Amino acid sequence: MKFIPFDDVSAEDFLPLLNDETLRKHLIDHPIFDAAGVRAWMEEKRRIDALPGCRVRAVLIDGALVGWCGLQPDEEGVEIAIVIARAGWGRGLAIFNEMMGWARTMGHQEVVFHLLGTRPLYQSLARRATRVKKATLSGHAFTTYYFSVESRLVGRDRWP
Repeated sequence: MKFIPFDDVSAEDFLPLLNDETLRKHLIDHPIFDAAGVRAWMEEKRRIDALPGCRVRAVLIDGALVGWCGLQPDEEGVEIAIVIARAGWGRGLAIFNEMMGWARTMGHQEVVFHLLGTRPLYQSLARRATRVKKATLSGHAFTTYYFSVESRLVGRDRWP
């Protein structure tokens, strides 16, 4: 698994991934991307990546683009975002642990992880979270998990 800057990925590579229906059903509803929309989205992620305490990367598995992840600003501090297509399922735990290392290196004390209300409550996440709450963000229901940066999700639990 590799984490690479968005500068090393083309909009054309991201286009089918961002429009994948399996992936989109767990994200806030938004219009289908075209090439110009992907370029604008990527530019916004590059801008976030340049902010202090933030990092946004494309995720490659066996050389293939399977998604993206990032430490991004959030109303409550820093959010972990992990968006991976089916080809990357089962690797979320490793991605999460890598990102917790980034957060630790950057000096963050806590990160939040928002899952759209289409997802069930994951007991494996809830057990490791310092707290869990339901929230409305951008008009949509979310479950928010709060994690101390000092804790890590390790072991054989599969990422939901």
